[in-house]
Amino acid sequence: MKKTTYILVIVVLLLSAGCRPGSKAGQHSSGERVLTVTIEPQRFFLEKIVGDRFTVNTLIPPGANHETYEPAPSVMTDLGKSSIYFKVGALGFENAWSERLGKNNPDVAVVNCSEGIEAIEDAHSDHDHHSHEGHAHSHSEGIDPHVWTSPSAVRIFTANMYKAVVEADPENEAFYKANFDSLTRRIDRTDSLIRDLLQDIPSRGFVIYHPALGYFARDYGLHQYSIEFEGKNPSPRQLKELVDIAHAENIHIVFIEKGYDTKNAEVMAKEIGARTYTIDPLSYDWDGELLRIARILAGKNNE
Repeated sequence: MKKTTYILVIVVLLLSAGCRPGSKAGQHSSGERVLTVTIEPQRFFLEKIVGDRFTVNTLIPPGANHETYEPAPSVMTDLGKSSIYFKVGALGFENAWSERLGKNNPDVAVVNCSEGIEAIEDAHSDHDHHSHEGHAHSHSEGIDPHVWTSPSAVRIFTANMYKAVVEADPENEAFYKANFDSLTRRIDRTDSLIRDLLQDIPSRGFVIYHPALGYFARDYGLHQYSIEFEGKNPSPRQLKELVDIAHAENIHIVFIEKGYDTKNAEVMAKEIGARTYTIDPLSYDWDGELLRIARILAGKNNE
């Protein structure tokens, strides 16, 4: 379906959802209260905060590529039933959704979870400082959107969620506060465990097909080098340059995100004598996946 057709369908569905008699924003006809997020890590955070007070819907299903995914009309209908839509903040397609949602269903509040987080320009990797500057996907204003891979950024991210939930349901503030404090302790513990794992690793560099770990790398003093160039496969020259960097930095790890093509990553791994690992930064198991990545980098993974 063409993009313009999707836009028309979305507008119609949101209008119909907002005009449905007897319904309130954020509440199904059954009385169920609904919140919506873009990705599964957000659902993990939000469910830890709201407990059983709300049902949390995710727009992008597990295993889907957030770069190319377009929601089905039924997904957009559910979004129109939510009281709050929590967007990541810099995923380019979110802006079109949230703008139309605001115009056609004003009772649905839109929260930018990344507000207040120091952003990284979407330059793809440290490799770009050599010759690949100015890379950009379809992200908002050239900003790297993958803030949820950083525990320090997630502290701000989840605080934005918590504030919005309390504003929407102040009567249960004490309940949400206790849950938020528990989540914060979990984030702190994850951060501490990762720092311990990465303290004395043999190489502080890694190669990744799509540059999803920029914030993670910034948190822990690592160097991310992406194979992907401007959202495309690299040229032979670009691949050779990356091979030379990997040899110079003694890199023996190549990450491939779930749902992405493996061919170029496997070629890269063969050239530098590295092992490939499939990772899933969009996993609901947020802390488990970040710790797994840290264990791989530390050479303490049993895979």
